[in-house]
Amino acid sequence: MIPPKPPSRPDRVSLWRYMQLFRRDILSAQPARLYRAWMAEFRTPFFRSYLMNQPELVKTVLKDRPGDFPKSDRVSEGLRPLLGNSVFLTNGEIWKRQRRIIDPAFEGGRLRETFPAMWEASEAAAARLPEGVVEIEEQTSHAAADVIFRTLFSIPIEDTLASAVFHEFRAYQRSQPILNLAAFVPLPRWMPRLFRQDTKASAARIRALIAKLVDQRAQEIADGTAPDDLATKIMTTHDPETGETFSPEEMVDQVAIFFLAGHETSASALAWALYLMALYPEWQEKVAAEATVLADCDFAVMSKLPVTRDVFRETLRLYPPVPMMVREAACPEKFRDREVPQGSQLVLSPWHLHRHERLWERPDEFDPGRWQTENGKTCGRDAYIPFSAGARVCTGAGFAMVEGPLILARLLRDVTVSCVEGRAPVPVAHLTVRAKDGIWLHIGKR
Repeated sequence: MIPPKPPSRPDRVSLWRYMQLFRRDILSAQPARLYRAWMAEFRTPFFRSYLMNQPELVKTVLKDRPGDFPKSDRVSEGLRPLLGNSVFLTNGEIWKRQRRIIDPAFEGGRLRETFPAMWEASEAAAARLPEGVVEIEEQTSHAAADVIFRTLFSIPIEDTLASAVFHEFRAYQRSQPILNLAAFVPLPRWMPRLFRQDTKASAARIRALIAKLVDQRAQEIADGTAPDDLATKIMTTHDPETGETFSPEEMVDQVAIFFLAGHETSASALAWALYLMALYPEWQEKVAAEATVLADCDFAVMSKLPVTRDVFRETLRLYPPVPMMVREAACPEKFRDREVPQGSQLVLSPWHLHRHERLWERPDEFDPGRWQTENGKTCGRDAYIPFSAGARVCTGAGFAMVEGPLILARLLRDVTVSCVEGRAPVPVAHLTVRAKDGIWLHIGKR
């Protein structure tokens, strides 16, 4: 049995047809040959793009010479109304300054310190989960948002402001197309961007709500009553080179991306993990058996969930939340004896890399046991980038690899999940890899 995979488009289609397909779903807009190619070139009247699948090329772009391949503005154009100048979108010196301030909050023992907040969120998620036929993405979105609010601002999602941000974000997701015009047509800076009015309005409301949270925390810091959580740590960290801290506006940008990246991606991965557990009940039982160790809030339990961790890793392989990343060639390059002009778009696709037929054994099959094989270990080093890699690796990768397995195990400790007949999910990519009409599961008590 093979987990759901989107159909591929024909090898040759017109640019107009490609744009139509791309806007509907990035994954099914691509040809099947990308699962075998080391490198592929796409030409449009406005620019060239190159998909990089060869591990050596991915390493060059992400790890060896990241400064020569800055993040492209193209696909991220559509996110600017919400994210402003967040660390997700910036490049160069601005990005370096932002990382100097943000990174200390995620270093050292921070995972251990934030674990109680994750534990409480997992307990709350288990208590909320209804029995019967359930759309599970909605449940995992709720759980992941709860983790973000508890770890960032020490408030549960039931808090009035937190709840308002969460519900407004759901509206934003529904209105946000993945493809802004600028993804295909390079627009000059002075030209207005054609954002949908409802998308802009929703982004403005989210930012206004986040600004209230930031202002409240700034006051608590001034009064000496602020809890020692991620928001306090980031807002009180001085750039070691300039001595500056984030301005309130900059902090709103960063909270917006923490919420988008930390909530949206975790929700996607957790929903697919639960679906795969329904599809493969033998693995579900292994996770449930392991989950009996989850009795008390103790960070040490995470070392006792090796099967759950491998299940979650395998989920991230098959359904990487961020399916594609785009970089830009800052100077002319030569890859695989092919001239790559300056300004070319370089597409790094975890979706294709993780299913590459020349790298992985049985690439489309779900097999958490692969991570203990030589092929799995080799590919894990060279062809597995669910959190990107190199200098721009996701700051919260360590958090995600605790949060995901913890909530997955905690839920399956109490419940069984099974598939709903006739409702197999179809993966599509918008902000992240989600299911076209949701992921429907039958939830029963264990």
